[in-house]
Amino acid sequence: MPNRPARLLLVLLSALTALLLTGCPGGTGTGSGARSPAASAPGGPATVQAADLPPEARETLRLIDDGGPFPYRKDGSTFGNFERLLPERERGYYREYTVPTPGERDRGARRIVTGREGEVYYTDDHYETFRVVLR
Repeated sequence: MPNRPARLLLVLLSALTALLLTGCPGGTGTGSGARSPAASAPGGPATVQAADLPPEARETLRLIDDGGPFPYRKDGSTFGNFERLLPERERGYYREYTVPTPGERDRGARRIVTGREGEVYYTDDHYETFRVVLR
């Protein structure tokens, strides 16, 4: 298991790679839901294709893209990254959004966290683990 700084560096490098592959014209990613040949680099953070997220997470991504309206009051609030699993950034860099969980009476454990530079992360265990969302 890599130490915390090494793990953060791996998350950052993976997020930047995902951003470059999915968001740059002429890159190998199409941004249209094309599947990547490799889901994640060995030893790197886990990734997930947006198309492979639960339907509620795909709907939350659509709402984020559209600028709302969001069903939960806390949607769009600052994500503090207190777990330090995402790359360290200044306060306010990350925003969090609830992904509804069928059958839950409250907000549940699922969230999408976005970064100011377009990064997207998904957690289904209330910030214990994150996957980089490839779009």
